[in-house]
Amino acid sequence: MARRRYLVAYDIRDDRRLRSIAGCMQGYGTRIQYSVFVCDLSDREKVIMRGDIEGLMKASEDSVMVIDLGRPGIPAVSSSSVTMRSYPHPPRSSSELRAPRW
Repeated sequence: MARRRYLVAYDIRDDRRLRSIAGCMQGYGTRIQYSVFVCDLSDREKVIMRGDIEGLMKASEDSVMVIDLGRPGIPAVSSSSVTMRSYPHPPRSSSELRAPRW
């Protein structure tokens, strides 16, 4: 089954829900910002993740964005502070993400 890389970003109004969703997301991917994760998921895992998130959030107050970045291993995201490298798996820790050398 083909996996896809997703960028998941969320804006949660309530601190309790925020902590719950952050804990949920840690089971699916790697945190790259406070409310942003990179996840390599199959179609089935993506559906399960969305269901888990939707069960924790309050749709009238919170928002969650899931962006398809393509196949894992293809560099798709860069910023001035962190450059995503081609990983055969999501990075396990922030030490695996290295700042670009300008």
